[in-house]
Amino acid sequence: MRRTPLALAVSAALVAGTALGLAPAAQAAEAGETAGTGIRFVDIAGEGGTVLKANVVTPAGSTDSTRHPLIVLPTSWAMPQIEYLAQAKKLADSGYIVVSYNSRGFWQSGGEIETAGPKDIADASKVIDWALANTGADPAHIGMAGVSYGAGISLLAAAHDPRIKAVAALSGWADLIESIYSGRTQHLQAAALLGGAGYLTGRPGPELQQILADFLSSNLDKEEDMIAWGRKRSPAEQLDRINANGAAIMLGNAWGDTIFPPNQYASFFEKLTGPKRLEFRPGDHATAEATGLFSLPNDTWTSAHRWFDRYLKGVDNGIDREQPVQLKSRSANGYEGYADWKSVHANQRKFDLGGTQRVWANIDSGANGGITLLTNALDQFLRTPPVVSVPLLPRAFAGVWQSERYDTPQRVRGTVKVHTTVSSTKESGTLVAYLYDVGPLGVGKLVSNAPYTFHDRTPGKPFGVDLELFSTAYDVPAGHRLALVVDTVDPLYIEHNPTGAQLTFSSPSADPSYVSVPLRKE
Repeated sequence: MRRTPLALAVSAALVAGTALGLAPAAQAAEAGETAGTGIRFVDIAGEGGTVLKANVVTPAGSTDSTRHPLIVLPTSWAMPQIEYLAQAKKLADSGYIVVSYNSRGFWQSGGEIETAGPKDIADASKVIDWALANTGADPAHIGMAGVSYGAGISLLAAAHDPRIKAVAALSGWADLIESIYSGRTQHLQAAALLGGAGYLTGRPGPELQQILADFLSSNLDKEEDMIAWGRKRSPAEQLDRINANGAAIMLGNAWGDTIFPPNQYASFFEKLTGPKRLEFRPGDHATAEATGLFSLPNDTWTSAHRWFDRYLKGVDNGIDREQPVQLKSRSANGYEGYADWKSVHANQRKFDLGGTQRVWANIDSGANGGITLLTNALDQFLRTPPVVSVPLLPRAFAGVWQSERYDTPQRVRGTVKVHTTVSSTKESGTLVAYLYDVGPLGVGKLVSNAPYTFHDRTPGKPFGVDLELFSTAYDVPAGHRLALVVDTVDPLYIEHNPTGAQLTFSSPSADPSYVSVPLRKE
């Protein structure tokens, strides 16, 4: 419980500069910058009559009698309604009518934060209704797009409104539980950041307030309620409806997204049956799209524009003939195309986790995944992932296993899987697994990580653990080796290790422990 106020305070500080800095710009635009720009600031009645603050950007010279394809942009979590103006202007210049609106509960929009609940989905349809009644929007050519919260709302809206023909969901989620509760572990910094930003810029409803309180305080009595709440807000749970409606779905995300990790997006992509595209790039949450919001060149937004041109305008720009999975490595330039996500994992290489290692819990060994938003953004722009000295890691608090030294580069692509056997001196516990690229001097650069929590285990009785690390694309140079490090504390996560707990990792002959690493086919 003592971590919750601190986490909320830190998260509020992180978003304060960005969110409050944008507010004066919104006021200036609303006050006197609309003349001659094709931009109107309007109020739209959402579900139940709740006022949604919105802006409409139209092509130059258009009239209500001239039909144009429509794109609707719900804002990201905690962002004001001017978030997408730069991209909306570009879309309008190429012939789209664009309506962007502040999601309910945030800033000047009415209502309370529903966290992509039924009212948010109904709002999206109300905005489409308004646009069809008040602009020259073409009812047969409607798309939705957004970053983060806007991405999740867009996917959920596509499940409920068959008028939506194309979606570009950027840095969003398909499975909310797998995003912030993967491995049955609370993603502390992610949840605290979202909670703090919600309190700072909006009005969380009582349901969200209760969920946040239960989640951050580790109230396991409410675990099933929290999971049910998350499932209702997960596009993966609406997959049949999305496929039945047939919208063309583009998904974009960053390898290091610490709020909505890429694994859940890839799994969702594989199950889509309509036109689809998956793009992964280096970065953290929303950093892959950020420069485009300032009208700077941006690959993600370029792809989104091409996607809409193809599926709303019918432009033969070739995007539908490209490989649908496009990946950019964290350590190399250029993109790689794959026919599907399974093809990314076609080549597997294992190394053993032999022997028995025992670690004390509750002590941070020094291995960790960094800081939400900051660490992986630095990796994106400077290629500086978190590092440790593997030889100096304290073996009393960290298990360490290393592969042989590789003679050729190992191009890791996709999802690394760990299989091991664990026993604990207590019934509950948390472990965090890290994969490092280790150079000749023993310096390890973080390739990926993931947490795992267990409850109600019999002390001293071994049990199997299968853990998927967060998907990535990373090139290990020749002469390096891979190392798996496992400890029990990471600032990214809430841990559940009782005082004095010890974890033992073993590799029974009947069920050997290993790391399976997916490699690009050369």
